[in-house]
Amino acid sequence: MGTTRLAALAGHFGRDIDRALLKLDALVAKARDDGIDLLVLPDACLGGYISDLRSPDPDELPPALEPGGPELQEIARMAGPMTVCIGYTELSGGLRYNTAACVTGDGIVGTHRKVHQPAGESLAYAAGDGFTAFDTPVGRMGMLIDYDKTFPESARTLALDGARIIAVLSAWPASVTDRAERLAQDRQSRLFDLYDSARAAENQVVLVSSNQTGIQGGLRFLGQAKVVGPGGDVLARTGVKGGLAVADLDVDYEVTRARKVLHHLEERRVDTYRHLPGKGLP
Repeated sequence: MGTTRLAALAGHFGRDIDRALLKLDALVAKARDDGIDLLVLPDACLGGYISDLRSPDPDELPPALEPGGPELQEIARMAGPMTVCIGYTELSGGLRYNTAACVTGDGIVGTHRKVHQPAGESLAYAAGDGFTAFDTPVGRMGMLIDYDKTFPESARTLALDGARIIAVLSAWPASVTDRAERLAQDRQSRLFDLYDSARAAENQVVLVSSNQTGIQGGLRFLGQAKVVGPGGDVLARTGVKGGLAVADLDVDYEVTRARKVLHHLEERRVDTYRHLPGKGLP
């Protein structure tokens, strides 16, 4: 496919959806003018994230949107020739999901409902039930939503399904139990970066990681958007403030080169891996 321009956003998005759409209109237009092919926006761009991880207030939850509603149609219009990943609260069958959608000017090309739920998030959202790759103008890819990337099986499932790009959309806050004076020194800051590089390197894929910035209720978000190569090397990043991490990459070439001698997916020894119980430890 040749060189692809990949971009991940670190930015703040709150409850006001109309305001978010205005902000995104300018942001996406600028990205389109700059030749961005894949733009990964943070989780909860449309309506914001919950304000308390442990005990979310049921009266203060983010507004929930229909999966094929006018808001996503508007994002698709903005995208035009680009591929854009965006996070929102989805309302489906009377349940709320923390959802990511991947759109182009032709509409929705892929969706993912967050599977892994930290702390009290299950009080606000139902959980998704799987990980599936899908085809896009920038190649076959998959999506994860923040806490999903903590679990190696999530990204591995997408890689085994043919994804060469994994978009990780996050609303990932600093530690709520052990706050550091500076965000860059926060325990969650280190884990956020570690997981990005590890998931890319162990699967030999390109990972494009976005995140919220600023404050929502009692949560302070880390930023640290980045593009990571298939060797786990960070090719571009934003730091803790808002901005766009951009990298130009021949994805197929770099993934193929990374797998030329050591091909992690093919060299697995699944016959030796002990199957652990679904919950708890033996």
